[in-house]
Amino acid sequence: MARLRNGKRRKSDGAWDPLKDSHTDRQSAAVVPKTPQTESPSYRLAYADEDFLCREELRPVRLQLELLKPEMILAEKGIKSTVVMFGGARIPAPGQAAWAARNEVQRRNLEAASVFYDEARRFAQLCSRQAARFDYHEYVVVTGGGPGVMEAGNRGAADVGAPTIALNIVLPHEQAPNPYVTPELSFNFHYFAIRKMHFLMRAKAIVIFPGGFGTLDEFFEAVTLIQTKRMAPIPLILFGKEFWHRIIDFDSLAEFGTIAPEDVNLLNFVETAEEAWTIIARYYEHEMEAAV
Repeated sequence: MARLRNGKRRKSDGAWDPLKDSHTDRQSAAVVPKTPQTESPSYRLAYADEDFLCREELRPVRLQLELLKPEMILAEKGIKSTVVMFGGARIPAPGQAAWAARNEVQRRNLEAASVFYDEARRFAQLCSRQAARFDYHEYVVVTGGGPGVMEAGNRGAADVGAPTIALNIVLPHEQAPNPYVTPELSFNFHYFAIRKMHFLMRAKAIVIFPGGFGTLDEFFEAVTLIQTKRMAPIPLILFGKEFWHRIIDFDSLAEFGTIAPEDVNLLNFVETAEEAWTIIARYYEHEMEAAV
């Protein structure tokens, strides 16, 4: 690293190294004499001033940072595509109590739904074994990073030694990433909109298990983007046909005319991990065959 007359460093190829200059400047700013001037918030370097960065006027910058940070890290890791797994945080693993149940009916329903935890875990195992054929650059499992179905997805990938991504979100109640997430692929978001973008930007398939408002929000966001052709068509797979047809009457929407009859064909209903992976494998058949 060469030095110029003003003390700034250049990389050996002659290019500036602004990252190291930024680190050096921040360190230098931290050791200046403590005076009323240097102690004033106005003296802080703008990019090192959390109070400044959290001002309302800086929202556009924060949005950009939340877009850039995961994008840059995933690119550095060579991750080109993902398989997205959405589903309820309240669905327990088999044999575990339904911690979120408020009454006996909910307890029975949620504990019966633990079958989806098992299927999510097995699907993530199947998906991750295929990702290994692409050196984990393609078909990497990504979840919302929380408990329930999200945990099952990350856990299934971890079962077979595969990297797995989590896109957590700051919520009023405490939420920490589940322990099966690859630490260096564990991200946290303030803005739901940017988090949704990261879910869909690399998605080669979206697999959705029963869930609540969050899962429904993610499902409708994805299907709307595909329906309106703002996003390339990809396999959109829903686990548990009985659940989904009980919650949403898709045929009635088509009959009423608020969606086209062919829009229903955007959806694939499955019951097992093998069925779901078969749909994805057929959709990307040539790519799969070309994998070494």
